[in-house]
Amino acid sequence: MMRQHTILTDLRHTNPLVHCITNIVVANFQANGLLALGASPIMADSLEEAADVAAISSCTLLNIGTLDPSTVDSMIVAGKSAVQHGRPLILDPVGAGATRFRQQTVDHLLDALEFTLIRGNAGEIAAIAGVSWNARGVDAGSGDSDITDAAKRVARLNSCLVAVTGETDLVTDGERVIRITGGHEFMSLVTGSGCLLSAVMGAFLATSDGDSLQTAAESLAFYKKSGEIAAEQSFGPGDFAMNFLNTLHSLEPQDITDEQFQYEQGAIS
Repeated sequence: MMRQHTILTDLRHTNPLVHCITNIVVANFQANGLLALGASPIMADSLEEAADVAAISSCTLLNIGTLDPSTVDSMIVAGKSAVQHGRPLILDPVGAGATRFRQQTVDHLLDALEFTLIRGNAGEIAAIAGVSWNARGVDAGSGDSDITDAAKRVARLNSCLVAVTGETDLVTDGERVIRITGGHEFMSLVTGSGCLLSAVMGAFLATSDGDSLQTAAESLAFYKKSGEIAAEQSFGPGDFAMNFLNTLHSLEPQDITDEQFQYEQGAIS
């Protein structure tokens, strides 16, 4: 396999600055997770400084978990600044489709901005794709639609990567598909684990100048492996959250295994 496990080492050396316009439920866990990883978080959502912060950051994450109209305005100016300065821009469409306001906000952001990556669960990506899905609030829910086809469609329409995370993750550029296995059920019992993942993916994309699809897959594999190792040391979700942060800090590139990656649709390994 051609993959070289160097992105994580480079990330810890370069210490990328990750600008998060995020939600109040997860901000602390997200910031601590980025610090544990080796990145530097900055949580700046004021309209007066959002564009300036995005301009000096390595990447920008827009997370709609706790929405209000003023935050959306900040997201637009930060996103435009990130794109203008050639920085990766990530969208975490938390609960997309759960309410009209969330759906309208996601549509507005996608119309106004050029994203590098959209990262969501199956229900959120299905809502963006406009396919039938029984989502439950911000949870993934269930459905009979082909979520791989939905993700590829969203990627093509928005000229970006799309990652769908769950028991098995997938990431696509609209043509190629990589699936990533691993993880542990405790990851779904810690608030903010998905939101932190979006920030981690941004840090990886900001670090690597190689194939962005492969880089995104690497970040997903790193995160899932961290969850596996942390779960082995944990009694339940409470101490898992602590052990997970420790593992984000201590995981080495060689811990990520080739067996975690499944390549489809002409993806090159």
